[in-house]
Amino acid sequence: MSEITLKQAERIIDAVLARGRELDCRPLSVVVTDPGAHVKAFKKEDTSAMMRFEMAVGKAYAALALGRSSSLVRVRNEEKPQFMNYLINASGGKIFPEGGGRLIRDGNGEIVGAVGVTGDTEMRDEELAAHGIRAAGLKTDEDCAHLGKQVRLKN
Repeated sequence: MSEITLKQAERIIDAVLARGRELDCRPLSVVVTDPGAHVKAFKKEDTSAMMRFEMAVGKAYAALALGRSSSLVRVRNEEKPQFMNYLINASGGKIFPEGGGRLIRDGNGEIVGAVGVTGDTEMRDEELAAHGIRAAGLKTDEDCAHLGKQVRLKN
């Protein structure tokens, strides 16, 4: 299994932060992990809240742990709270079920890592995560749906 490079991770983060400034977002924090949820790179803008690292990692971890964007994990949490409570506890509290975490795929649709964006609205965080992935020349689940790979676009 291949994994995201440091250069790709930095491109994702820098693209997210630049786009966030263009859109006048609140201060952002962005993490990129490898497929095992180990942090590859992280940046936190000035005046970001204290727990933003943990939130960003939790969103990326959620995407990897459940094989779907963390916004879908949030929906699953609303649909099946007891099930999700079990998974959150089983993960040692690492899963953060809120939008902004996305799987990162290579050109063949293989998962090479995940990104977690936090700081603005859930929808904006999710949008920025996809922007960063594509800006680095990589793919989102939506980009790979036609490749015959198992991707989760809904629960």
